Amino acid sequence: MSVRRRNFIILVVDFLIIWASIVIAYLFRFNADIPPGYVSQLFVFAAASTLAVSLTFAYFDMYRRMWQYASIGEIIGLVKAVITGIVLAYLWTYLITGNRVPLSITTRTLETMLLFMGGSRFIWRLIRVNRSAKNEMKTNILVVGAGDCGALIAKEIMTNRSFTQSKLVGFIDDDPYKRYMQVMGYPVFGSRGDIVDVVKMHHVHDIVIAMPSSKRAEISDLINICMTTGAKVKIIPAIDDIITGKLAIQTLRNVEVEDLLGREPVNIDLNGVMDYVTGKIVLVTGAGGSIGSELSRQIASFSPSKLLLLGHGENSIYTIEMELRTRFAQVAIETVIADIQDRERMDQVFGQFKPQVVFHAAAHKHVPLMERNPSEAIKNNVFGTRNVADAADKHGASRFVMISSDKAVNPTSIMGATKRIAEMYIQSINNTSRTQFVAVRFGNVLGSRGSVIPRFKEQIEAGGPVTVTHPEMVRYFMTIPEAVQLVIQAGAFARGGEIFILDMGKPVRILDLAKDLIRLSGLEPDVDIPIRFSGLREGEKLYEELLTEAEATTATQHERIFVGKAQSLDRQELELKLLHLKNIIGSEPQVVKAAIEQLVPFFIQEHVAFTLEPELQHDRRAI
Repeated sequence: MSVRRRNFIILVVDFLIIWASIVIAYLFRFNADIPPGYVSQLFVFAAASTLAVSLTFAYFDMYRRMWQYASIGEIIGLVKAVITGIVLAYLWTYLITGNRVPLSITTRTLETMLLFMGGSRFIWRLIRVNRSAKNEMKTNILVVGAGDCGALIAKEIMTNRSFTQSKLVGFIDDDPYKRYMQVMGYPVFGSRGDIVDVVKMHHVHDIVIAMPSSKRAEISDLINICMTTGAKVKIIPAIDDIITGKLAIQTLRNVEVEDLLGREPVNIDLNGVMDYVTGKIVLVTGAGGSIGSELSRQIASFSPSKLLLLGHGENSIYTIEMELRTRFAQVAIETVIADIQDRERMDQVFGQFKPQVVFHAAAHKHVPLMERNPSEAIKNNVFGTRNVADAADKHGASRFVMISSDKAVNPTSIMGATKRIAEMYIQSINNTSRTQFVAVRFGNVLGSRGSVIPRFKEQIEAGGPVTVTHPEMVRYFMTIPEAVQLVIQAGAFARGGEIFILDMGKPVRILDLAKDLIRLSGLEPDVDIPIRFSGLREGEKLYEELLTEAEATTATQHERIFVGKAQSLDRQELELKLLHLKNIIGSEPQVVKAAIEQLVPFFIQEHVAFTLEPELQHDRRAI
């Protein structure tokens, strides 16, 4: 039905209601025997009411409202429009006839009009709801959380057009006092332990977790339970992401792998960070990468006097530059296309811009690629770091924060060993420099380029198989924003020479992560998507460490940042070994690895043997 036709029908019905209400009011007032003298008044009052109510309905936009989604706001608008219209009609009738309409008639007319007009619109809503219920297949929805947010979701399901094909079956809530109660007319079936049975009994297709203020670990536990049911799971984000007092349907989102980690938001000492970032010239190397770009975003939010984005890849630097110029127009942004392996260029950049704080994120990080190209790892991760650190020392930077890796601990890979050598260098230069040099170690970050998550998603979208290197491989994970927040916070604690270690939480088995990603896609592992094991590649570990046996760790002011004070290093001896390492760049990989072993005593080139499944013998692209 067109809008014009619908409004015409409603207008005709409203006119009939106005006349019927006034006639009924006069009949009640005079016991069904209207005196001849009041008949003319009746017609004047009815005509005046028709005109006045039409005007007030137009003023209050009553014919532009969709009554199938009516709420208390629409009812209040109707009451205002009718009362205003009747008051105007009363005054006009008095001016025209010279006689006042009896108060009892005016009151009765008002009551009858509100009853009939409100009732007609409610009936219209029921007709539309019943019609859609008959014509469409409904998707059963279960809401976890019977609090204020759950009630808002229930209202959205009942009234929002996005849910016309959905049906709310009820709620789940751990509060024993809510069990067997009703919210918005729907039952609370029980606690989280009842989710699986409720889903089966009521054929639930979608589960909505409506607990935005709950701890992340609790949400993670709920997600794991819901994922075993086979139903699709959606979630409302943290309470900070929801506009106060409102819940837009757009805030519902699919569960992401980050939700499964159950990690709580990072608390930052804003004053401590502002003391060394705000108003300073800050340089980020590798600013176009996953970590570097997020560092740039968060640093920009602290209003440095100038933010220098340094990177070798022009496209990625351009992308982050455009984003930051849009989001942080008040921050002066400078882009520098440069290779950290170019020592003279680094000296030129530092001499020109005089950065006061340096975040060194530029590095080669891909373990298998660096195993095949060890000289490139050395040139970039070791001597590139040395070039940046020496320039920072020479030109008087106050603080230098290097992004390191858990793979630097007892390394079994070229990448990890080169990151460890870089750590050793900045610790040694710290002993003679006015610059405070520190490193921050952490494990894998979700969503970074070349990480396991994007690869798994690609394999799932292609229909599988999902390839996992080893059934017992475990890794530490955190989100990129979380890691960067902690890196910036660790920089505030720097006194020089420290290696900060981030609390990575519980290690995650890669096989479990693969299965979770398959389930998040609405599929079942080894049923819809097969999982294959490819075997460990050279340089890979079954598990990562965050400290060597020689390093001791102590707590900092932040509960998720620890500091390890490594053994003191002889700068002269280190320089001699680095000179030897530089001279053998480009040699055979075995020669390069032998030189690395001289620098990193714990460097052990070994990996656990694991037999490949036959179909993967010739496909080593697996994660």
